[in-house]
Amino acid sequence: MVSQLANNHDRYLKQLKGKHKAHVHTKDEANILAKYKPRLNTTTLMWSLKQADDYTRKALENLKSVRHITLYYEDLVQNRTMLVEVLDFLKVPVRKLVSRHVKIHTKPLSDQIENWDEVYNALNGTKF
Repeated sequence: MVSQLANNHDRYLKQLKGKHKAHVHTKDEANILAKYKPRLNTTTLMWSLKQADDYTRKALENLKSVRHITLYYEDLVQNRTMLVEVLDFLKVPVRKLVSRHVKIHTKPLSDQIENWDEVYNALNGTKF
């Protein structure tokens, strides 16, 4: 959600020399984009998160008859053997893959959301 809001923010401001970029290749560019801290609407936050859950659940339900794997970004980044599983699933040779992309949001969520305390209080005690 933070990435989506930040991406929308940059789409209109075009902070990098007048161009919108969803993915960057330098730490300087990443730092510029990471400065934006969205303010989340805590009134609609639970609804938005439930909608995202429903969307994901329905997508997975629709994929039941299609050969697929469920992959989470965090798992891929934290567990390098997961990449081998993905390549095996895709039936492509295992090889070293590299990316020039630089991660934009590297800080804890509490440092990336303007109204973190409000968000924390709104979600505390829920499954989110």
